[in-house]
Amino acid sequence: MISGKATTTKTKSYAQLHQTGCPPEHFREFNNFTASSIGIGTYLGSSDAATDNLVTEAIIKSVKNGINLIDTAINYRSQHGESSVKAALLQLIESKTVSREELIICSKGGFIPNRQKEEWFKREYIDNPKFNIQATDMVAGVHCMHPEYIQDQLERSLINLGIETIDIYYLHNPETQLGIIPADEFYRRLKAVFSVLEKAADAGKITAYGIATWQGFRVQPTDAKHIDLAKAKSIAQQIAGGTGDRFQFIQLPVNLAMTEAIITPTQPVDGKILPAITAANQLGINAIASASIAQAKNLKQLPQKIMTALGENLATDAVRALQFTRSVPGLCSALVGMKSPNHVAENLTLTSIPTLDAAYFAQLIS
Repeated sequence: MISGKATTTKTKSYAQLHQTGCPPEHFREFNNFTASSIGIGTYLGSSDAATDNLVTEAIIKSVKNGINLIDTAINYRSQHGESSVKAALLQLIESKTVSREELIICSKGGFIPNRQKEEWFKREYIDNPKFNIQATDMVAGVHCMHPEYIQDQLERSLINLGIETIDIYYLHNPETQLGIIPADEFYRRLKAVFSVLEKAADAGKITAYGIATWQGFRVQPTDAKHIDLAKAKSIAQQIAGGTGDRFQFIQLPVNLAMTEAIITPTQPVDGKILPAITAANQLGINAIASASIAQAKNLKQLPQKIMTALGENLATDAVRALQFTRSVPGLCSALVGMKSPNHVAENLTLTSIPTLDAAYFAQLIS
């Protein structure tokens, strides 16, 4: 097991080490971390050794060139995502390229991480006398929020990653359960998960936790999949005794084709309805973008005028789209999945380029 965790001093040192090649705004300070404006994601790809090697090499190259936030989940490529991160960490740390304390490692739990989901879940949890987990705790055949399940998934992730502490641990797409179970039951389950994660933080297994969503924070309050961020924060504060809770992050899609988190009021806070990122900032929660280039699916559909405005000096539409997302005001970091050496090289060009000016970004959005 690799000891240590991301620290204020060492993540800042990482930023200082890369200050000659990266403009100052490439790094942002939040939650006692200094993190790169781009984080590397590990979601897509086959569950095989060839993909593992590509992901591992992409992480190594990214860390060497100014990216110190690494995002994964236990279900990514059926646990291969976390294993690829482990392989990269071992090479980076054993070669003394970086220390563990310079890197911000994030993972997630909630989805069933095995291809034979229902059969595996039954064998590992329902039929296992170690757990008090019932068949009804698995929702939609793919998701579970039972506190014992989340605790066990966290422990498995620590083993997969080979580390003693995960810096940010997310409950993964919990809105999967909304519309299937009543809202009151959903928030009861959320409270039970938060209780487990607060205890995990006390034990040093995680530093902070959050909620990673696809729809939950972007849809209207009337939508069955809506998650009330202020209510979730209040639950965390209640568990923590009023102050000092570790619910400090959200992750949600932000890109040129999905701008709801920036401009669409969806989150009630103190009598106002605010866009998700604005609401998170007001509640003291840090926002990280997923799907920063919309998984490259919609790039050809974007108006050329917008792509040109994002920077004619940038090589590809994918890089222009990533430049847009990482420039969102109030955002900590923009995640982009990469494993192809060409894509890694393209994305890394942004680490030496300033983000968009806030006034220019506002003009672009309008």
